[in-house]
Amino acid sequence: MRAGFVVVAMVLSLFGARLVQLQGVDPHQYAAMAAAEGSVSVILPAERGDILDRNGEPLADSIDGLMVVADPSLTSADAPRLAAFLSHRLDVDYLVALRRLREPDSRFQYIARQVPAAKARDVVAAAEDKGFRGLFTREDPVRTYPARDVGANLVGFLGTPRKDGSTRPLAGLETSFNRYLSGHDGEARYQVGASGSRIPLGDNTVDEPRDGQDLTLTIDRDLQWYCQQVLAQAVKSSRGDSGLATVMDTRTGEVLCLADYPTYDASRPDLSPESLYSSRALTDPYEPGSVEKALTMAGLLDAGKVTPRQKYKVPGQLLRQDRPINDYFEHGTIKLTLAGILAKSSNIGTVMAADTYGRGQLRSYLEKFGLGKRTGVGLGGESPGILPDGSMWTSQTGDRIAFGQSLSVTGLQMTAAINTIANGGERVDPSLVRGTATLDDGTTVGTGVANRERVVSEEAARQTSEMMERVLDPEEGVAKGAAVPGYRVAGKTGTAQRVVDGVYDGSFSVSFAGFAPADDPRFTAYVVVHNPRNGGGGGSVGGPAFAKIMGYALRRYAVPPTGTPPSRLPITW
Repeated sequence: MRAGFVVVAMVLSLFGARLVQLQGVDPHQYAAMAAAEGSVSVILPAERGDILDRNGEPLADSIDGLMVVADPSLTSADAPRLAAFLSHRLDVDYLVALRRLREPDSRFQYIARQVPAAKARDVVAAAEDKGFRGLFTREDPVRTYPARDVGANLVGFLGTPRKDGSTRPLAGLETSFNRYLSGHDGEARYQVGASGSRIPLGDNTVDEPRDGQDLTLTIDRDLQWYCQQVLAQAVKSSRGDSGLATVMDTRTGEVLCLADYPTYDASRPDLSPESLYSSRALTDPYEPGSVEKALTMAGLLDAGKVTPRQKYKVPGQLLRQDRPINDYFEHGTIKLTLAGILAKSSNIGTVMAADTYGRGQLRSYLEKFGLGKRTGVGLGGESPGILPDGSMWTSQTGDRIAFGQSLSVTGLQMTAAINTIANGGERVDPSLVRGTATLDDGTTVGTGVANRERVVSEEAARQTSEMMERVLDPEEGVAKGAAVPGYRVAGKTGTAQRVVDGVYDGSFSVSFAGFAPADDPRFTAYVVVHNPRNGGGGGSVGGPAFAKIMGYALRRYAVPPTGTPPSRLPITW
């Protein structure tokens, strides 16, 4: 009996110790395990913020959609047949669906995300008709790109949903502002019975989702569409490789259009190569050519080195160091004013005028114009271009930079630089976002934080503008095709050798930059075509495209002509 009592006492002691552990030491852990056996946790997707143009038109938005989910406790028995059915109806991978339908110890598995609502409901209903159990739907907004290729180089796109149900942005503003747009998913946890049905009076906790914020751009969707059409026509008609076109609001720096060609359809990015996904107007630097002469002249005028009517005897060739400098047109010694040097786009005359700069002075001006640094508008992969520093700035380099070679820029950089002249000598940071928004790296960008900086005096900017008007002179200028009927236009052509893999390959980039009305600027526009094969230059290729884009912008925003006479600065003497 003593031995029996000892055994009974030992057994009761074990039971008592276990009871103390269950109710005194680990009660919460075991209660959670018990609850989990009959509970389901469901992600409540946050709705991604829309990307809108300046007028509220959607470039990317989220529409009603559903996710198709499964309860493996109900689907595992007939998983092979159900996986085959879902693979056919939802275009999901058979093996992945099979594994999820059989997932042990699970009551909730994603089968397909972001399915159009009507299609998701049809699939679940068809499955029930075939006798399959355990499929359900949950809300899951679908990302769409109603503008398709309009602004696709800026907006970007989302990839397909991953295993955990999240969707990774793959390009453009969708990537840069992912946290701002995506918000935060919520979660619902509730109890279910053996059949998988929700227990009405069971535990029910909900962490509501926080939707993402809308991102409003400075882009005008209609103007962006028009720019893309005109740019595509210019590249194709000149048999070029690619091109870009930009339009800025002169006074605010808002980017109304930033077009690339070729581009892609954001709703079907899989049909285009990855090389088209970024905006090459921001990522691909090139040598600007003679458009840069406008900056050289503005700096000279601001420094008091020259006047628009200053006279030069320009020889047919200028011998400098180990190589001669030539103009694009053959000539003997000609008599040009400073305005004439710009109107005729003379490399030789520009170098002669730039000789009056002090050491480092031209580079200082170009840096203030924004060359050599990123614009910081909010798109990833932006290039700062190349502006040689003091150690690389030889006399030869300085000569070439004065007329637009031996440095590189991006399209938006150069637009902002020319816009500085249009804006009375004050540079305003270009902006793609209206108001303010926060990038994933924590940087705040937008019109609300755009900086302004005085680069040249208002008088120097006015004089440069009057000189740029002579570029479009119908008799003596080189870009009569850039004129906009009824308006005073100031502009500058550009033709530059292209650097491919570190060497000049014999091809060219041609361009035209300008603003209108010249005496009260409202818009600045820039058109670039890379490697045209029709023999055209900045005036004949870029000029007509500029005229169409600028004319459309002026009409769209009802900008009236100023009615003042154009500049008549002398070109020759």
